[in-house]
Amino acid sequence: MTDAQDRKPRFRMTRRRLILGGSMIGGALVVGYAATNPMQAIGAVLQGGGDDPEPSAFGPFIRITDDGWVTIVNKQQELGQGIHAGLAAIVAEELDADWDKVRVVNARSNFRAYGVQMTAGSNSIASNWDLMRNAGAAARAMFVQAAAARWGVQGSGIVVRDGTLSHPGSNRTATFVELLADASRQTPPETPILKRREDYRLIGTERVRRKDSLPKSTGAQVYTQDIQRPDLLIAMVAHSPRFGGKLMRFDASDALKVRGVRHVFAIETGVAVLAETTFAAKRGRDALRIEWDDSEAETRSSPDLVAYFRDIAAGRTDVKPGRFQTKGDTPEAPFDGDVVEFAFDFPYLAHAPMETLNCVAKVDGWDVAITSGAHLVTVDQVQAALTARTVPGRVDIEVIPAGGSFGRRGGMSSDYVVECVRIAKRVEGRSVKLIWSREDDMRMGYFRPMSHHRVWVQVGSDGFPERWRVHSVCQNLLPLAPNFTATEGIADSPNLSTATTVDGKIFTPAFPVTVGFWRSVGNSHTAMVMEHIVDQLARRAGKDPVSYRRFLYQKAGDTRRLAVLDELYARAGWDTPLEAGWARGMAIHQAFGTIVGQVAEVTLLDGRPIVRRVVAVVDCGIAVATDQIAAQMEGSIGFGLSAAFYGEITLKDGLVQQTNFDRYPVLRMNEMPAVETYIVASDNKPTGMGEPGVAPIAPAVANAMLALSGTPTQRLPFLNGAMNAGFSIS
Repeated sequence: MTDAQDRKPRFRMTRRRLILGGSMIGGALVVGYAATNPMQAIGAVLQGGGDDPEPSAFGPFIRITDDGWVTIVNKQQELGQGIHAGLAAIVAEELDADWDKVRVVNARSNFRAYGVQMTAGSNSIASNWDLMRNAGAAARAMFVQAAAARWGVQGSGIVVRDGTLSHPGSNRTATFVELLADASRQTPPETPILKRREDYRLIGTERVRRKDSLPKSTGAQVYTQDIQRPDLLIAMVAHSPRFGGKLMRFDASDALKVRGVRHVFAIETGVAVLAETTFAAKRGRDALRIEWDDSEAETRSSPDLVAYFRDIAAGRTDVKPGRFQTKGDTPEAPFDGDVVEFAFDFPYLAHAPMETLNCVAKVDGWDVAITSGAHLVTVDQVQAALTARTVPGRVDIEVIPAGGSFGRRGGMSSDYVVECVRIAKRVEGRSVKLIWSREDDMRMGYFRPMSHHRVWVQVGSDGFPERWRVHSVCQNLLPLAPNFTATEGIADSPNLSTATTVDGKIFTPAFPVTVGFWRSVGNSHTAMVMEHIVDQLARRAGKDPVSYRRFLYQKAGDTRRLAVLDELYARAGWDTPLEAGWARGMAIHQAFGTIVGQVAEVTLLDGRPIVRRVVAVVDCGIAVATDQIAAQMEGSIGFGLSAAFYGEITLKDGLVQQTNFDRYPVLRMNEMPAVETYIVASDNKPTGMGEPGVAPIAPAVANAMLALSGTPTQRLPFLNGAMNAGFSIS
């Protein structure tokens, strides 16, 4: 043992140890359960300093106090998707806790305690299913062991229900509270016995409802915007109006004359104005005189970019393709026979959550304290540490709920967090709240990429595809990784099953417009490509879209899609006639392990689609919270219809034309259809629901419009589209 190790106490009680410890302290039982994480070794290096939790791979997820409350520690971000209730239900089911006495708290950033904290890819339930089941089952076993020892009986004869243990043979009962001290001294089993699906009493029932409805309904829920501190300064940043523009020079004299403005200085992303109030910060920023260097900025307009993407797909530029899928011996051979060509254009899309970007940060020497509705907590820790020139373990993030995100807070660059830390470092020792206005994020945000897809399909005499050639053009969300998000939903689609040859190429142009993850990511455009093509092929073959899909799925051996198709056919009443002027459109798509089928009932009023009913069928594995699954489907359909009807970010000479909801409209209440959601029974592990419901709605509506008018949709949005109006931008 070195001198330094000798001086370090073997155990030191801290507030974090008290909260995260694994022993009975102050009338609270805290249970952690180990789970294997491939990033653990890397994370331990990244974590650096900070207090260690009590020994376990990930630390505790359950706290039971002597007032009878069971508190579940949620390491995921609550963005409005209700994930806290789903995770709590998994634990409560295995623990056999009283659901009415279960509450949820958010975990702070702590890699050693919780592993990688990232809420992305509709993966929260899926990635925590085994972990949280084992945590609940291990805690339950500890109570059973304690009761068995106290009563002198076999644990196998003890029944646990709603926080009460009973032994029918001896007529003894005890609550969690009564056994709390004894249970805390038990050793949790390494492999606890888990319930069978048929024994679930909570999971999959209507009882699993959100735990945060009351504070959100009354305004008591605290978001980052609500944070107030005695030393707080409000920061707003003047960014370049063009992507890739750089600061040349600025004059802050007028800004510093604004009452309440305290500091003005340049940072890497623009000019920061710090003031005592938000109003003063905005007035100070408005008073700045700035010159920007646009020599490396994007100055093209949307029609120019669309033409550029089309040239790329046609091979008329020097952007070199990569292959994302090939099948057959001669993918480069020319097509012959009956060949159909399709083309689709998709615009940039904003995230536009109700809560705009914000973050509170304080830098004090090596220590960085952040309060934020963090999406990728572990990534934000690392990025903040690099910015503040400290180690991730000295970055503490208090994670609070976010008022929506749809991917905006989940960028790998942690752009707004980094910006806040940069500013806070310049006024070290004071708290800084960075606020992005709606206009800030709409003008200089990270958008869903625009894309162009050109597809050639050679059709056989039976009307089914013999060959596919797909050229996809899309910016990369992860520049250092393969551009897989641009083709997810196309690669390995069962719609390719009848083809003997598949040639898939992806083109990745690079230019300054910033792009990021958007709800359902690449599926938000690839579902439209694959599902609208299938209906057009079925129409050419004189076949019903249902029977056409059924053949493709049978050829692919895709039993899950077949089950969704059959259920959707029955629930939507596909074979029953609608009144004149109405039609049904279908789309089925898989994203993040979940298969969603939707049928939309549509009519056209002066060419404008009106959607009155959507029937949705979902296979998401074991359904943890059925009410929340239905809510996510309804929200996803509303979100997807907003984008399909209206959504687009356009550029004119490099300047974003949409700066608020007046020019970036969203679906109105009177436009929202009635939604029916049906869940396919499954014994498979749960998959995600936050995003998969978005992708199918646009092609479902487009397919209904095709049935009504005979005209296919080649670009989105359906309405209000600058690209639809001859590429004219006012």
